[in-house]
Amino acid sequence: MKTTQHMTWHYENKSQGVLRHPSNDEAWKHFDRKHEFFACDPRNIRLGLCSDGFNPYIQASSSPYSCWPVIVTPYNLPPEMCMTKPFMFLTYLIPGLSNSKASIDVYLEPLIDDLNKLWNGIWTYDVSRKQNFLMRAALMWIINDFLAYEMLSGWSTHGRLACPHCMEHSKTFTLNYGQKSCWFDCHRRFLATDHPFRRNKKAFRKGEVETDRPPPRLTLSQVWRRVKDYPKVTENGVTKIDGYGEWHNWIKRSIFWDLPY
Repeated sequence: MKTTQHMTWHYENKSQGVLRHPSNDEAWKHFDRKHEFFACDPRNIRLGLCSDGFNPYIQASSSPYSCWPVIVTPYNLPPEMCMTKPFMFLTYLIPGLSNSKASIDVYLEPLIDDLNKLWNGIWTYDVSRKQNFLMRAALMWIINDFLAYEMLSGWSTHGRLACPHCMEHSKTFTLNYGQKSCWFDCHRRFLATDHPFRRNKKAFRKGEVETDRPPPRLTLSQVWRRVKDYPKVTENGVTKIDGYGEWHNWIKRSIFWDLPY
């Protein structure tokens, strides 16, 4: 009873010009405008998913064992409750002797199926209002570090094209002696055109002035057209896609593309 009444906090406590909850973010508002049937009932649930790998044994252990928890948490709750221990739900604990990149989507398939069912709605009893309602749920955000990003998104974070923002427009260069990819001084292109750092020839790459604009930002439909024909990774391993490392870094079509929103 006490928890249920907090599920509409994000709707009843809106703030203007202050970011104190994910509901104040533009992404949340854009989602509401795009899916009005979902936003019309504030009891519908907004979810976040996070995952990362760790060695359950001592950090200094040479064992390659890797354990990946997958945690889902609701964002409807107020800030002091959101993402606290009682409301972080462990949906999966994926074990393995090594990195599970080749099979993590196989483990996540039942979760994606459940999310699709929740998007269509399930009749639920609201104990605080003493009524039934059609409850829907949507996965709003995925939280991970850069290495886990590869496993969940399908864009490899290794090699010359590792940056998921620059993609094939990366300005990565190879070190003369180390023969490794380096991203030093790749950030100046994102600065304002009149920023003094763009003209600084000493503090960055020697003698170079940055005149390029930021790389183009792809829309959702543009990304989908690129990945729609790519295979999903299965337990049989990673299938190398033509052009990998040359003009793209896709290793798979992420299972999250199976969500309808």
